[in-house]
Amino acid sequence: MPIDHWNEKVDGPLSEESMRRKMEKMDCVVRRYIYPPGTYFPAHAHQMDKIDGVISGHFRLEMDGHRLVLEAGDMLTIPRGGLHSAEVVGNEPVVSLDGIIQECKANLARKK
Repeated sequence: MPIDHWNEKVDGPLSEESMRRKMEKMDCVVRRYIYPPGTYFPAHAHQMDKIDGVISGHFRLEMDGHRLVLEAGDMLTIPRGGLHSAEVVGNEPVVSLDGIIQECKANLARKK
């Protein structure tokens, strides 16, 4: 599960707008979510490839036996059918951008 960390030299200063633009350039339809502390999503899968991007807060994801915590500026590709769980950790809400990948040509997982 490679994380794509925000690179200010390449992407400029991190903001919701700049992360949204980056995802849209990857052929994503982007939605914004705010998850309060204690939010937990049990193991589930999606019928499409998607990218989880974190603007603020800490979001723990577990997939394929790997556990990691996404923080501000991190993006992670969740492949179609990939069984995963997620949880907000700490006392701060997570502001997240969810990118639904329309075309796989820009899938972050293929860049690694």
